[in-house]
Amino acid sequence: MPYIKPEKRPVLDGLIKTLWNHCTSPGDFNYVITKLLHIELESTGLSYGEINEAVGVLECAKLELYRMIAVPYENDKIMDNGLISKLDCALNSDKRPRSSGGRLGGDGD
Repeated sequence: MPYIKPEKRPVLDGLIKTLWNHCTSPGDFNYVITKLLHIELESTGLSYGEINEAVGVLECAKLELYRMIAVPYENDKIMDNGLISKLDCALNSDKRPRSSGGRLGGDGD
């Protein structure tokens, strides 16, 4: 989980911001992430456990991005544009569009 103690954040945030300023493409961003993982694996030694831990870090970062950024964004778009189908409507009765007069959206399927 990325919620480290506040006192550790300023130094890391400064380094991350400097690094980010030099990333000008998704490839650069991918390189930085890959290189950090390689440095960690080179320092700990290659083993199934260490590789598994690195993959776990990536997976948890992906899930945290989805949970904290993508889900609220998608929920906002549901409120703007409506749900997709009757199944969505049945499982998400709390989500009502803002602009379609209460219509849930969807194609009637």
